[in-house]
Amino acid sequence: MGAVIALLLVLSTLTACSGGTVTDVKNALPALAAVPEETTVTYTVKVTEYADIIRDDDGTELVEYSYQIPVLLAVRSDGSQVLDAASPAEKAALEAVEVFNSRFSDWMEEGRLVELADYARSDRAWREEYGETWDESDMYTESLTCRVYATEHLVSICAVCDSYTGGAHPNQVLLSWNFDLTAGKFFSPAALATDSQEIGDLVTEEIIRQAEARAAEDGTAPEEFFWENYREIAADWGSYAVSFDETGMTVGYSPYEMACYAAGPQVFTLTYEQLLPGLSDHGKEVLELTDTVE
Repeated sequence: MGAVIALLLVLSTLTACSGGTVTDVKNALPALAAVPEETTVTYTVKVTEYADIIRDDDGTELVEYSYQIPVLLAVRSDGSQVLDAASPAEKAALEAVEVFNSRFSDWMEEGRLVELADYARSDRAWREEYGETWDESDMYTESLTCRVYATEHLVSICAVCDSYTGGAHPNQVLLSWNFDLTAGKFFSPAALATDSQEIGDLVTEEIIRQAEARAAEDGTAPEEFFWENYREIAADWGSYAVSFDETGMTVGYSPYEMACYAAGPQVFTLTYEQLLPGLSDHGKEVLELTDTVE
């Protein structure tokens, strides 16, 4: 597989030459205009953290947030960031950057944070109206942590959002995003398959096998360890948090999605060797696989 994080798109380099001399006007070929070299563009993903505490008018802490936001950058071979397109390659790179980064812009929208703070402020007022206090343990919290896997063709983000907005316990949601750098767009796992039904069945069977083995280790029937319809939930795996890394594909179900909160998130992994029979040529290219996985 390609190197993680630094992603290289190799573009053709065009050179120009001219023939003849100044004095040999009769036989000289017309001079060709100089053609600028096509810039080599690399992609880099960096994770930027935004964190702060929002306070009420009297200084009381209402909300604490911390977000790790992945940012895609296009960089020229000289190390400068591509901000303006001077070539078709740079134009395509900037379009890919815009599509990728816009997906995460919602996390830092001011209106979203204002709304979260307003909920906390109302909660505090309600508690104090009924003689309760508001202390540090009541403060609303929200965090987003990201793990980035990147190759020449792929950026895969596996993320966890933890939040507390009142109630008996915090909440956790597993998230994922997969981006095809060559096509410049996000994709679903089914886009990598020769036949979506075939790979769907393949992954479903493996998730069910792992789930039932997990229940057996706990000494519990699968229908008791998971929700009764766990097989149907497993079959809809593409709608949950699917991500890729060096070893294969991960399918993650947030608490409550496949089992009760106390059971925690349910995460299942498949190796690339297991996935290979269901992948199309395009899928193998995106995941940088050959027909024989090392």
